[in-house]
Order: sequence, then C-alpha cells, then structure tokens
Amino acid sequence: MNTIEIVDGDKINAELYNALSEGEDLKAFEICCRLTDGPFHYLTIHNDTVLHVATFNKRNNLVVHLLRSLHQSQYEKLTWVNSSGNTILHETSTNNWTVEAAMEMVTCAPSLLITKNKRGETPLFRAARRGKTKIFRFLDDQVKIAVREGAKVEDFLMRNDKSTILHSTILSQNFELANLIAERYPSLISEVDGNCMTALQLLAVNPSALDKGVGNSFLKHLIYKYIDSGLLRSIGVPIFHKIRKRKRRCELAKKFAVILIEKDKSWKETKSRFEFGGTKLHKYDEGSAIAVEKTSVLDTVPDTPLLLATKSGCTYIVKKILNMYPQSVEHIDVDGRNILHVAIKHRRTKIINIVISMAHSIKRLRGTMDKKGQSLLHMFSVDVKDNTIEDDIRSPVLKLRDDLVLFEKLRKLCTTLARLQINANGMTAESMLLEKNAHLRVEAKEWMISTAQNCSIIAVLIATVAFAAAYTVPGGPNQETGYPLLRKNPFFIVFALADALSLTFSLTSVIIFLSILTSSFRLNDFRYSLHNKLLAGLTVLILSVSMMMVAFAATLVLTISSGQNWTNVLLYIISFFPVTVFVFSYVRLYLLLINSISEMLLMFKEAVFPSCTTTTPQTDFTRSPYKDLHF
Repeated sequence: MNTIEIVDGDKINAELYNALSEGEDLKAFEICCRLTDGPFHYLTIHNDTVLHVATFNKRNNLVVHLLRSLHQSQYEKLTWVNSSGNTILHETSTNNWTVEAAMEMVTCAPSLLITKNKRGETPLFRAARRGKTKIFRFLDDQVKIAVREGAKVEDFLMRNDKSTILHSTILSQNFELANLIAERYPSLISEVDGNCMTALQLLAVNPSALDKGVGNSFLKHLIYKYIDSGLLRSIGVPIFHKIRKRKRRCELAKKFAVILIEKDKSWKETKSRFEFGGTKLHKYDEGSAIAVEKTSVLDTVPDTPLLLATKSGCTYIVKKILNMYPQSVEHIDVDGRNILHVAIKHRRTKIINIVISMAHSIKRLRGTMDKKGQSLLHMFSVDVKDNTIEDDIRSPVLKLRDDLVLFEKLRKLCTTLARLQINANGMTAESMLLEKNAHLRVEAKEWMISTAQNCSIIAVLIATVAFAAAYTVPGGPNQETGYPLLRKNPFFIVFALADALSLTFSLTSVIIFLSILTSSFRLNDFRYSLHNKLLAGLTVLILSVSMMMVAFAATLVLTISSGQNWTNVLLYIISFFPVTVFVFSYVRLYLLLINSISEMLLMFKEAVFPSCTTTTPQTDFTRSPYKDLHF
C-alpha cells in the first residue's frame, strides 16, 4: 500500500470525517489508503480510529472491505480502544446495519467479544442497552460459542455496577429485547443491580412504560384503540405511526411484566402484623405510648415491586400481582404499612379502588396501623416527596375536595378503633387532616372568593346586555302597534327565547355566586356544598353565554340574510360556530357536574336504601363426599 506523509493532518481528518459521515465510501477508502496507519488512523480527538467512525456511521460495506484488506499481522490492532474504552465491536453494537462487519471482526479478532469498556460493558451488553435486536442476536450466538469453549457467561451479562443486560433494556424501554433476554437468561430475572433493584422493581417505578401515553385526548384514545385495524394500518400519517409504535411497546411491556410477576415472590418477605405495638385511643395514658423504632441500615433496602408499583402509580403491575397472588395484599413493609397505607399516602386512587373491590381483603386491612401507630386515615396527612404531587396543577379547591371525599369514603370502610386511633404524636387522623390542610384551606377560600367575584361581574355584564337587547329587537318595532316587525319570522322566536334564557341564566348564576361569597367556608363545605355550588354557577353562566351567542346568531340571520340558500348556509355556519366551540370547550366541566350529581344521588340512595351485607353461605359437609375423610 502506497502511503504519503500528511502535511496538514487536521485538513485530511476533516475531509475523511465528512466522507464517512456523508456516506462517500469510495472517497473515504481512497483517503484511507493514503494514510500511514490506514484504517487504524486516529480520526477524532477521542482516539476513534477510521474503523470506529465508519462502524458507528453504519458504513457496513466500507468496514467489510477495509477488514478484508488487512494483513493477518494487523489483526491485533483491531482491539485498539478509544478514550471510552470502546473497541470497533462496541461501535458495531450500536446499530443493526453492520452485522456482516461484526462477523468479520469476530473472525479476525475473537477477543473483541469479551473486551469491556471503561463502564465494564461488553459489546453484547451495549447492544442490549441500545435495544439493537439484530446485532444482539448475532453477538449472543457468538457468546454461546465462547461459553462452550470455557468463558464465563456472567462476564458478558453484567457490568461494573452489577447492572445486567435485563436491567439496561428496562431502563431504555426496549421490551422486545427484554422479552428475548428473559427467555434466554431466566436467571437474570432475580438478579439485583448496585441499588439492590430487580428487573420487576425497575419496571414498577416506570409506569409510563405500561401506560398508553396518549394523554387525555379523546381522538388519540380512539386512534389508539383501532390503530391496528385495516383502515388505519394503511394510512401513513406520522402520528398514526407514533401511536402504533407506542401501543406495540406497551403490549410488549405488559407481556414482559407478566413474566417477571410469575417469577417474583418478594411479597412473601413481610413484617409481622403484631410487631409494631398496640392500639392507643386516648392521649392521657403515657405508659401505653406506642414505641417508634429507629430506622436501621436495613430499612434503606428498596420496597418490593408491589409497593414500588403502588408508590409510582403503576396500576397494571399492582393489578396483575393481586390477580395472580391475591394473598399478597397483606404484605407489610419495614414501616408496618400495607398496600392501602402506601396507596393513600401517594394518592393512588385507582389502586385504592382495586384493593377496596377485593371485599374480603379490605376487611383484613381496614383496621391495620403502621409502626408509628398510624391508621389508614392518618396516611392522608403524611408528607410525601413526589414529583407528580408537586406538579399537580389542579386548583386548591379541587385538591381539597378530592382529599375530603376520599377521606370520607375510607372513613366509612375503617373500623371504629381505626377512626379513633391516636398515633405516636398523640394525634387522631382528623386532627392531622385539619392541621395539614390549614394552609390549603386558606388558598381554597381565596381562590373560591376570587372566582365567584369575577364570575359575578361577567354574569351582571351579560344580564345587562341581554336586558338591553330585549328592547332593541332586530328589525325594530311597528310605529303604530309597537309590536316587532319580524315577530312572525321563526328566527325572531329563536332570538326572543335565547335572549330571555340568557337573562334568566345570568341572574341565576349571580344568585349562586353570591351564596358562595356569603358561605362560612367550613372544611366540610369544601367537600360537596361549595364545589357543587361553583359547578352549578359556572354551568348556568356558560348556558347564559351560549344563549347570548344563539341570540346573536339569530339576529345576524334576521338582519343580513339575502334569501339565497348558499348565503344562508354560510351565515348559519359562521353564526353558530362560536356556540359549537364553546360547548366542546366545557365538556369536561359538564362531566364533573354529572359525576358530582351522581355522587349525591348515590349518597341519597345509600342513606334511604342501605345495601345489605352479604354473608358467604356455609358449606354443608354432612352431604359432602369427603365427610368421612381424616387427615
């Protein structure tokens, strides 16, 4: 090979770097032939050789041609590493396009397979972390051959921080590869990383991987549901491809979660229910104070997947564990808390409802307390450091109302002893709730007053406009009789009704908002009374604005219509368009109002017609074929 001395190394490197980046293989090969070190020439400031950069840029044919051009005496140079400790096989593992080049590398230098970078990652580990299934399968086949020849399989599957290839695929959400690894290396399911986390624990704190991820959009939910149908599959819209990919990933994640849950029995490792002291119902007996244990070093061990999933709101994993092992609902952590304690503390409403629906289990959990003597109701007032709670953008009124409704719901489920339970600080659940929500109650009161005042101003303004419009009817009055000239026109009737309704609704909303401003703002008022008044006032105000829009549209048609069909249709569309937008903008408000009314009706039904407590029928063993059986 003819070589030349490089006069300006940076210029040559720039030219070669651009050629590799832009896919100009022939130009890159030509420049490489002119270099002293050829494909082993250091091209970047991080000591990447030409082969490193070409491999990373997926130039498979160029890399194969360069490798086949090497003399056998140069094969040892293939193990050269860059500043990160990566060999050319490490770079190959970052994509699925250079499998042929990887075959040549392993053939020429088999030691590349076991070489680790500075993080302790083999090429197989890096392929798993990047989620490259094709190159992973090839490297995995080569690893199996190396293991048969005496290599240790653990050296390929684990890096310096004890994280395995299974952990890395979960962190990068490559669940197709995760399912493959769990099938080929089932022993990795129970392995823990440097933070003592198993694969299921990592998945449990990553609820977004199992969630639909389409937000609250009705359209996106509809597309998500029917994305695999024939019609939508044939449409190449980018958003469809994104939703289809998301759905595929969620399905693989759920399949992977089931595999892990079947193998996990961590819920069996539980604390005793009778380890944390007795019940304390008053604060005057100092001798019966509940002892609070000091936190030990062992308490820093991560929670079980069941409780981690509860904390992070990973409903799917919680539901699957409870369906597969219903007895796991009685699992207790080092703080003496069960799944309901944790779910209430972190406000995981869906999980709370799942546990409550397990009728027989809730009877065993409703009277439990943790090591600080705190019942389920105390958990409402326990501080929690959670990003999802800190980023809660709901109004203070809605936050307070939701807490009060959930508190009342669980108070009815708890035993009398649990309601009266006093914790280690001598406080009942209700006193803790009052203390914690004192600041939120002030914020809710200020927000409620401000909202009511602003809405009252708007309602009075609408009433003024509606009242004035009643005396300036479209078309004007008859000078002789005083009756409107257009009173026989159907749209005049629409105008008159809409204007009258707008005035009525606006005045009604003023009365409702005034009743809010004169309220006592007690804590219990925020649960139903104030919330329902606000929703009713806003709904009536929205109806008032809607009727004003209808009146405006009818006036527009009455005064501007030319009598031609196409102009009338255009006027109808323009006039009623704001009404349509207004209705769709407040659909969620109507749903909240309907839910609130449904809750009130349900409470009324329970008060008048209480549900009967069902008793499990007893089995008559005298008629059983096993009546004479002895153990």
